[in-house]
Amino acid sequence: MVKRWTLILMSLALSAGLLAALPVSAAPSEKSRPTSYILPGDQVFPEGVAYQPSTGNFYVSSTTDGTIFRGDLDHAMTQVFLPGGVDGRTTAVGLKVDHKNKGRLFIAGGGLGKVFVYNTADGKLLASFSNNVTPTFINDVAIAPDGSAYFTDSLSPFLYRVKPMGSSGFTFETWLDFTGTALVYQPGFNVNGIVATSNGKYLVVVQSNTGKLFRIDTRTKSVVEVTLDGAPVTNGDGIWLYGHSLYVMRNSDAQLVKIKLADTFDSGKILTSVTDPSFAFPTTLAQARDRFLVVNSQFNKRGPPPMPVLPFSVSSVPVF
Repeated sequence: MVKRWTLILMSLALSAGLLAALPVSAAPSEKSRPTSYILPGDQVFPEGVAYQPSTGNFYVSSTTDGTIFRGDLDHAMTQVFLPGGVDGRTTAVGLKVDHKNKGRLFIAGGGLGKVFVYNTADGKLLASFSNNVTPTFINDVAIAPDGSAYFTDSLSPFLYRVKPMGSSGFTFETWLDFTGTALVYQPGFNVNGIVATSNGKYLVVVQSNTGKLFRIDTRTKSVVEVTLDGAPVTNGDGIWLYGHSLYVMRNSDAQLVKIKLADTFDSGKILTSVTDPSFAFPTTLAQARDRFLVVNSQFNKRGPPPMPVLPFSVSSVPVF
């Protein structure tokens, strides 16, 4: 009997060793994820992207008519979620889904001077606001831990805030005037991409025309330039923050730059930059699990010729 159990135990041990030696395959959904997502339409010229972890869906905006597309990570084709022109949304730029997964989609309205808030579950408009500012281009949005959405204006020196008020809806305000601060507006496109730190203490923005980064204290509203070890990130568009790693998309350069920020977020060092053959005047990015979704705007091919290469797309590239 002892000999028999010894043989059984040896057999089990050998089987376990063989199983341990076998390679572990990626989950099917991760392994088969597309490397590019298609946006239907021949005049989309997309700009913004937002990922919703709770559903696996992502959203992409059209600057041409304000259409919002929705896709999921496992399928290459996206579909129209919010038709263009509805609710006065004739263009759409930056967008984010609130970080607490309450299903609220915040949209920057570009030259309309408007912001929109929608329910991702049913597409219902929850709120819309106008800034009544000229000139204006409400460009990008970041969601802070308290649910507040901060919007940049690339043509006028303001930051706007949409704050949730529970059952009372939302409030809108011109939260910060950059006049007299370290961030000086100049001719051209100024403040563009924006992110919030995980503790909500700071916002970080990129000024496209100068390539400078700035840190904004959400309590005191003080603005300081981020001292950057390396060349400025001129043409910086959308940005993404993961811990202390800041990713800056340089649109006309088709480069994604990785910067390591200090614990205080007031200095940083450029670590590397990458590009991809699929990038076509990329504007912004969002992290979806282990990959970045990168929007290929083709703004440099709005026509007359050269014309855009169809279909419009969103690239999926590894996080680095």
